[in-house]
Amino acid sequence: MDAPRIFTPEYYERMRDLESVSWWNAAMRDVAASLLADVALPDSGVLLDIGCGSGQTMHWFLGRHPRWRTAGLDIATDALVAARSLGVTTAMSASALSLPIRSASIDLVITLDVLQHLPLDGGDTRALGEIHRVLKPGGHLFVRTNAQAFPRIADDHTFQFHKYRTAELRTKLERANLCVLRLGRLNALLGLAEIPRELAVRHQRSSYHGLLAKPHSEQPWRARLKRAWLEIEGQAVRRGASLPLGRTILALCRKPPVS
Repeated sequence: MDAPRIFTPEYYERMRDLESVSWWNAAMRDVAASLLADVALPDSGVLLDIGCGSGQTMHWFLGRHPRWRTAGLDIATDALVAARSLGVTTAMSASALSLPIRSASIDLVITLDVLQHLPLDGGDTRALGEIHRVLKPGGHLFVRTNAQAFPRIADDHTFQFHKYRTAELRTKLERANLCVLRLGRLNALLGLAEIPRELAVRHQRSSYHGLLAKPHSEQPWRARLKRAWLEIEGQAVRRGASLPLGRTILALCRKPPVS
């Protein structure tokens, strides 16, 4: 199998390589930056990266907001090793279900492709409750998950894996008392390339295997074109639209200020 097993050292090594060089990750950061720009983040604050993986998100964020402080957490020791090799020293071992963070102390939470891997018996709901607890009133949450598309993927109880519908994610965010500012699908057209791999994976014993593409060199013009197209889809989400298709869901939320 070409793809490494999820939560293995090889998985995080590939994740670090992809986040460093791939047009997809660069485009997703472009979209995240444009959405976060709309909420006028303060000049300084505290970011919590839940499921920080190899630390690339914190590294990217500090490059844009150097006066902020960051903290990251992940349950996987191999992820923390990868993050520290990047120079991220504020990553800790902890679960999204029980954040070792003081209440109302965080200005921004970013969590990328984490909710879908939490326990299927309400793990995402518990994590969103914890996020609400640690956010300051008026603080923000930026969340990315995958989306249910074709082929339709059933929940995987072996690897605790779930795919969301936009309405389902919105409901869970709102039930956690988070005000949804933007929520929508993207990665629609380019996500069609995922179909062959997902069709192959679904024939295995477990339906989820860690679908990380293999890093490879690509002609610069092709990478630029793909990155630009994904940013166009992101701008649709920024304007409040949600594509009818798309393999990724983005949401930007705010914890209501104290009245």
